[in-house]
This record gives sequence, structure tokens and C-alpha cells, in this order.
Amino acid sequence: MPRYKCTVEYDGRPYHGWQWQEGLPTVQKAIEEAVRPLNGGEPVRLQVSGRTDAGVHALGQVCHFDLPKAYSAEEVMNAVNHRLKPQPVAIVACDIVGGDFHARFSSKSRSYMYRIINRRAPMALEQGKAWGIYKPLDVSAMQRAADMLIGTHDFSTFRASDCQAKSPVRTLDRLEVVREGSADEIRVYGQSRSFLHHQMRNMVGSLSLVGKGLWDPEDFRTALSARDRKAGGPTAPAGGLYFVKVTY
Repeated sequence: MPRYKCTVEYDGRPYHGWQWQEGLPTVQKAIEEAVRPLNGGEPVRLQVSGRTDAGVHALGQVCHFDLPKAYSAEEVMNAVNHRLKPQPVAIVACDIVGGDFHARFSSKSRSYMYRIINRRAPMALEQGKAWGIYKPLDVSAMQRAADMLIGTHDFSTFRASDCQAKSPVRTLDRLEVVREGSADEIRVYGQSRSFLHHQMRNMVGSLSLVGKGLWDPEDFRTALSARDRKAGGPTAPAGGLYFVKVTY
């Protein structure tokens, strides 16, 4: 039974996240319905590298599924993309992999990007695709605070109160704050083997307080040491977050 690894791009705005939910539109449900005809009309269950919340986007989400009949990777990609239209979801790459590959358990790291539009004017074209912050942000101060999170820490301050992970300890390999392209846009890049629920959005929300001058970098260190979500900053909106890639 061949196994297909698919790299997926999607606009998260119309969906209630990745995970299948009864009676609600989700990315998983959309792809499973598109794959189903290739499985003789029988249901197909996708395995994914990591779930995303409602409104979160993806540039390089990865999932896999098995089919009883062998198709070429190109045939699968074209057929699924055809059936996904006009939804804002697309398979951008498809490969046939061994049966020991697992989209989640074979991964070595996951990378996210968070987009902030930082200018006085409101967003006309980026609503739901970035977070608009209209007070100037000090990127250098944000980076000094971000550097405190690199390495292995208890990230309780930056995880959702309903996070179901058994341990709040994670190792953060990258947290970089940069102005890219237009001076109006700030991007925060994060990389780790795994993230806690809302970890990236909560870190960005706290970094925004540093950027506005409401916190200094040492306040950020104090928040981390508190190991308490109440000590952290706000949760950044879902629309600015992008699942960028998985490394295997």
C-alpha cells in the first residue's frame, strides 16, 4: 500500500483550524474529501506534522496518507488539487515515501513565521493575514528579549491554559525578529522540534510589549521565570501566524 507525503499550503481564514470537527469546515476535512475518490470512495484519514488553530495559515504543512492503489505522486497531487477548487488549499508537492515515514513522528523540527504590519495606517489588504500594530516597535529590543528564550526552558508562561502537552519544557532553536522587505513589516521566525499550544503567538504577544517600550528585556526574563501564563503578554492574533516548513 503506497504512502503519499504531501506538502500543503492554505489560507486559514475560512477554516476552524486543521483538525477534523463535526459540522465545521477544517483543512483536514477539505483534503480528506478531495482524496476520498482515490480511495474508491472510502474515507481516508490524514496524519499531519502539527495541527494549526483557526485562522492560522500554512506555507509548508506536511501530511501523509495511504492508498490501496498505486498512483504516481503527480497524479495524486493533480487529482486532489482539482477537487479542492475553489477552496484556498493546495498540495504544492507530493512524494511517495516508505511505510516507516510519519508526518508527525519522523519530523526533526518545525518552523513558524509571524507577520506584523507596523505603521500608522490601517491594513487594507492584510486583514486576517498579519497583525497590525500602529505604534512604532523597537526591533532591537524585541530581539534582545527573544534571545532569552533560545535553548531549553519551561515555557509555561507562553503556553495556552488548555494546552494538553504533558510537559511545558521545550527547546527553542530559533527566535528571530527582523524587518523584511518593506520597513512596515516585521517578521518573527521560530523553530523548534515541537511547540506548545499557542506558544508562538504568546511569545510574539509578549515581544510586542517590549517593542512598544511597555516592558524592557529584563521584564521578559521575569515573565519566563514565573512559569505562569498570567505573567505573560497577550496572545497575538491567529491571522499573523504561518506554518512555514517541517524538517525531516
